[in-house]
Amino acid sequence: MTLGQSLTVALFGLDGHVVTVEADIADGLPAYVLLGLPDAALTESRDRVRAALVNCAESWPNRKVTVSLSPAWLPKSGSSFDLPIAVALLAAQQVIPAERSSDIAFLGELALNGHIRGVRGVLPSLIAAYKAGIKIAVVPWVNRVEAQLVREMTIIPMEHLGSLLRWLRTGERDVVQELDLAEDACESPFDFSDVAGQERARLAAEVSAVGGHHLLLMGPPGAGKTMIAQRLPGILPTLSREESLEVTAIHSIAGGLSTRSPLASDAPFVAPHHSATRVAMVGGGSHTIKPGACSLAHRGVLFIDEAPECDSGVLDSLRQPLESNSITIARAIGSVTYPAHFLLVLAANPCPCGKFSGRGRNCTCTSQQVRRYLGKLSGPLMDRIDLRVQVDPLSRVELSRLELGQTSATIKDRVVAARSVASLRFFQEKWSLNSEIPSRALRTKYQPEKSAMNFLHSELDQERITARGLHKVMRTAWSIADMSGHSRPTLADTQIAYSLREGSGS
Repeated sequence: MTLGQSLTVALFGLDGHVVTVEADIADGLPAYVLLGLPDAALTESRDRVRAALVNCAESWPNRKVTVSLSPAWLPKSGSSFDLPIAVALLAAQQVIPAERSSDIAFLGELALNGHIRGVRGVLPSLIAAYKAGIKIAVVPWVNRVEAQLVREMTIIPMEHLGSLLRWLRTGERDVVQELDLAEDACESPFDFSDVAGQERARLAAEVSAVGGHHLLLMGPPGAGKTMIAQRLPGILPTLSREESLEVTAIHSIAGGLSTRSPLASDAPFVAPHHSATRVAMVGGGSHTIKPGACSLAHRGVLFIDEAPECDSGVLDSLRQPLESNSITIARAIGSVTYPAHFLLVLAANPCPCGKFSGRGRNCTCTSQQVRRYLGKLSGPLMDRIDLRVQVDPLSRVELSRLELGQTSATIKDRVVAARSVASLRFFQEKWSLNSEIPSRALRTKYQPEKSAMNFLHSELDQERITARGLHKVMRTAWSIADMSGHSRPTLADTQIAYSLREGSGS
């Protein structure tokens, strides 16, 4: 009896578990048995591994082969187990030294010709492997940039199974040029200087970026709602290395690194179509629980255009992540929690035809149609939106102005400065953004000035705002105070915050 072993990682959400792959070759009728709760893609690995070994001039054992994936209670899915299974089989045949495969993590899907294809979830897998004490990992060549973000490990990128076997036998491999892991600060093609007029909407976007406040833009088509939303990520602060790794890990699991660089340090922008389902919005799946749009927008902006056109329940499914900054998805195979700390931006027309505004009389919708249309934005969801801004259509004078508005770089500098003020204020707290201040702290340590509180209490007594709305206004007032250089929100700051929440003022 011969036995071979290799190591790999099984992912369940963002959590990884080190899996020991054991291959036993025994006398008996030729057979292949795979143990350890494999899914359909993993069960098919037998034929991929066999063809890859044969096409690399290696032998396939014509005996009884048993492959065990431990721990056996953990469900395994995906094709990333192909490479560790092949290595374990070769170790069992004593083709490669057993000690060379016992302490290295292997990740990769095998093509029939032996080519090692890229897989999803390489970054979170390597983080889990490092926490388990593994120092060396073999990954597909196409995943090398993502893998080398784990600087504490020795990463061996490989393109072909033949090259890997040569390295395992002799220690020789092709010279790999070290990658420059400098942050990829790609310039956004969208700049706020392109937006004509809309001073109030621009102010709301800046306040939103300063404090992490959710935003609703209401106005007719062509007024600039989408333009403002697309430019909002450009004024958000650059992600730190820890935040960038967290975002990259989520996009790696979802397979989204084809559109986003693993080294990107800019805030992500996710804009699902209004026909997206609840599963697409929050995540899910039957065999593998994948992150949804709200998790892909983690540390960035989730923009939903034509929000009232979304199917029933889709927008309300965002209520939990808006409060907890995470989303928990429960399925029969288990429960997974993904981070979902995003900035929600909704855009909506004022009526079904979109022509209703304070300036025009071209709207053909009845009052009942307007109420039914806007009623799709439920009260509980709207209560969680901090800023609600009316975006009016542009006049001929505004469109004919030659001077451009402030650039995104200028606004971003102000946002970073205001956030640094908040960071110093919350130095000993568990939160860092004004939108995260707990209600208890707002009522005690972080109250606005007395005149501002009297104003808010008066609005509360007249039932113009709810208790949650009062706290939302107070948090927004802190952001405006940081922008204005005030040590505590004044009455004027609070009134501006209130008008932005109620969609009033000019």
